[in-house]
Amino acid sequence: MLHRRASGQKYAFIVIAVTFVTLLVAAALRSAPSVMIVPLELAFGWDRATISFAAAVGIFLYGLSGPFAAALMQSFGVRRTMLWALALMATSTLASLWMTESWHYILSWGVVSGIGTGAIAPVLGATIVNRWFAARRGLMMGLLTASTATGALVFLPIMAWLTRNGAWTPVALTVGIVTLFLIPVVWLLMPESPAAIGTVRYGEAAGTPAPAHPRGAMLAIDTLVAAARTPMFWMLFGTFLICGLTTNGLVGTHLIAYCGDNGISPVQAAGLLSLMGLFDLVGTTASGWLTDRYDPRKLLFIYYALRGISLMALPALDFQPTGLLLFAVFYGLDWIATVPPTMALANRHFGEAKAPIVFGWIMTGHQIGAAIAAFGAGLIRAETGSYLLAFTIAGAFGILAALMAVTIARKAPRAAAA
Repeated sequence: MLHRRASGQKYAFIVIAVTFVTLLVAAALRSAPSVMIVPLELAFGWDRATISFAAAVGIFLYGLSGPFAAALMQSFGVRRTMLWALALMATSTLASLWMTESWHYILSWGVVSGIGTGAIAPVLGATIVNRWFAARRGLMMGLLTASTATGALVFLPIMAWLTRNGAWTPVALTVGIVTLFLIPVVWLLMPESPAAIGTVRYGEAAGTPAPAHPRGAMLAIDTLVAAARTPMFWMLFGTFLICGLTTNGLVGTHLIAYCGDNGISPVQAAGLLSLMGLFDLVGTTASGWLTDRYDPRKLLFIYYALRGISLMALPALDFQPTGLLLFAVFYGLDWIATVPPTMALANRHFGEAKAPIVFGWIMTGHQIGAAIAAFGAGLIRAETGSYLLAFTIAGAFGILAALMAVTIARKAPRAAAA
């Protein structure tokens, strides 16, 4: 295979590149329903609450499948898990081209797509970083985390352009084909571990033994049971639930529709999300760099507080171009900058072997919050005719998460870290 021709620890960066692209495509698929809301309404006559429910199902399963995917990566291999997930993603999107009923949409873009993308969620990034890097973990985690938002946001204008004539099928076809293309790339370029190609992790001395990874059919459940006994787990779970509620559940799913309510075209609104994606690449990568150097708890306080303030300020901007531009830049820098410090705390308190699985369960909280916001904001819009209340509530929860973050203990109990 090609990876056998790579030398030493330099291959770690090839692995990062392949993982980055894979996360980019998975995120683009997960965000596609946001540009399909109006075309699906026009094509099938489904109401917004029904379409939002499918998005909520996908978001929830995206999070729930994460810890099990992390356990599968430990027990059966990273590459096998990635290939299985990519096959599910391609199948769900391409099969939806023949859907005629709302339950077809829920099954394809909600259930199957949610499970597939969940297996290539941030737990993949956490697993890759811990497996391939002994140094610069925060920076690498920031870079991979940024790809999940950048893929979702940067490609939104392209997907919005594909729906310019009111058709949703070009989006499904394009995403399905790109996902299929990734399968041979992962097969050829993704080794199982540094030991598989005769090297060590980046930042480790030659000859360092490879770290042991726990295995077992019940690994995900056993890890959850142990982690759930610690206050740290619930603090991280709760703050990340609010993280999901304030990002892809609300803004990622409904901002385009919210802008449409205020006279902004889908392509223009998708451009705002794309701008957020570009600034997220900067902000989240910088967050990883900061996490390597500063207290993660203080970083989380700052990130959540700024996010809450920005969400509550958005309705007051009256959707004028200058105000929206400022919101896109400010919010984009903070989009998912919370991931590197959250993962750093998971590593610190639960150990690097189990941290990716624990992070997967924390990510489940993120997606529960996102699912609540995806469905709840659609319901609020249907009942009140406006998204104003949804954004105000989300902003208040952002402030609450900031206060929760500063209560996180500096050191883990010995039992939790074991």
